[in-house]
Amino acid sequence: MLNLAKGANLLVMFLLELGVLVAAGVWGFTAGSNWPMRLLLGLGAPVAFAVVWAVFGAGGGANAPIPATGLARVALEVVWFGGGAVALVAAGRPGVGALLAAVYLVNAALRLLWNQ
Repeated sequence: MLNLAKGANLLVMFLLELGVLVAAGVWGFTAGSNWPMRLLLGLGAPVAFAVVWAVFGAGGGANAPIPATGLARVALEVVWFGGGAVALVAAGRPGVGALLAAVYLVNAALRLLWNQ
């Protein structure tokens, strides 16, 4: 039963990662003052987030070219998931931003508890 919960927690982590990319896109498509800027931000922000995650955080750091470990990993996750939550708040969706942050905090606590 615990293995099922651990697997579910890893699935939640993956969904949170996707949620941050969506949040960055939502922010971008609502942030610009004109359509070309919104398009640039709406497509560019998720790409920027994805590049940062791919370089430093992919696969829990194991698959990353420059793996973030220890406190660097904590900082990466706080900035990454916090950035997603802030993006949603800035896009006018504070409830969804708070939900993203809350689910991340529970997920992170469980990953620490279970050494994931």
